[in-house]
Amino acid sequence: MAPMLPWIIGAGVGMQAIGTLQAGQAAAAEAKSRQAMAEYNAKVAEQEAKAAEAQTQFQQKRQAEAALRQQGRLRAGLGAAGVVTTEGTPLMIQAKQAAEAELEGLMIGYEGQIRAGRARSQAALDRLQGSIYGQRAKTASRGGFMGAGTSLLTGFGEMGLMYKKGYLP
Repeated sequence: MAPMLPWIIGAGVGMQAIGTLQAGQAAAAEAKSRQAMAEYNAKVAEQEAKAAEAQTQFQQKRQAEAALRQQGRLRAGLGAAGVVTTEGTPLMIQAKQAAEAELEGLMIGYEGQIRAGRARSQAALDRLQGSIYGQRAKTASRGGFMGAGTSLLTGFGEMGLMYKKGYLP
């Protein structure tokens, strides 16, 4: 049994080093997976920003068309009533309606910019998180190799001390 003891201890040291290496590789693989997910989320957020901008443009166009129809109905109603539409209160009513329509269009645009901005901010955060996970993957991989090397050096160093002290044949 005594001649086998160094081999058994050496195998144990080797197994410990392999376990440490595999743990580092597993941590690196998990970090790479999280990095890929963060990059995917960033792309989705960018698409959401583009969709918000397109939707905003569509809503603004629709609102502008509705405002033109409403302005036309107002003019027709005023004209049918025999009111002079180029001066006084009727002109002020038309101007107020046009100003409100313009304000509504601006609000639609502002809200769309806010939605798109939020989505782009989320994309930037996702990209940052992805780069952090990328660094963690590199660190975990290096750490696994360093840990395995440390296990080997420590284990075989202790074996050498045991041999020197006469505990091993």
